[in-house]
Amino acid sequence: MGKIMILNGSPRAPKSNSKKYSEIFMKYSRLQCDYFNITKSNHLKLIAEMEKYSDVIIVFPLYADSLPVGLLNFLKNLENNLPMQRPVISILINCGFLEHKQNCVAVSMIRYFCKHNNFPIGSTLMLGSGEAILETPFRYIAVRAIKRLAASVNKGNYKDITATMPLPKWLFKMAARSYWIRYGKKFGVSKKEMQRPEIESR
Repeated sequence: MGKIMILNGSPRAPKSNSKKYSEIFMKYSRLQCDYFNITKSNHLKLIAEMEKYSDVIIVFPLYADSLPVGLLNFLKNLENNLPMQRPVISILINCGFLEHKQNCVAVSMIRYFCKHNNFPIGSTLMLGSGEAILETPFRYIAVRAIKRLAASVNKGNYKDITATMPLPKWLFKMAARSYWIRYGKKFGVSKKEMQRPEIESR
């Protein structure tokens, strides 16, 4: 029976949404799961552990249409220290955009890495609206998708899964704007400052 290694590639892993998604995955997985944060100093230790697992789930947020730099550095070290036994690599990625397709470039990068280094490619879950979805009535959508991911990895029946909040773009944008204004106020940024053109265009 297989075991699953979950690698959190978020730069703020201990307090990240990626950690929350990992916890949901572990709750619904029938296989043993061991969770690890990727840090600057533990790459070789994680790579040495990797041979003990049938599957690896890389969980991370989208950063500028790409991978977080800490995850990129880990993959560079992994390429230079490849394990003899290659586990199946699956992906759980989330982004703050409503459209889950915004994750496609980052997913393609990891798939290319897997193909180039002879890692079997497993399942992929691309979550849109990832930063917000767990705090809304649409949480069940994310949980349902992660349950499907866990089932696919457990059975070795790998597949591509997508999910996002069922909202029109204008409503998602309005809700996001309201959220960031409230968030700014927490740190002393006024609504007027938040509405400056140079902030709005970022």
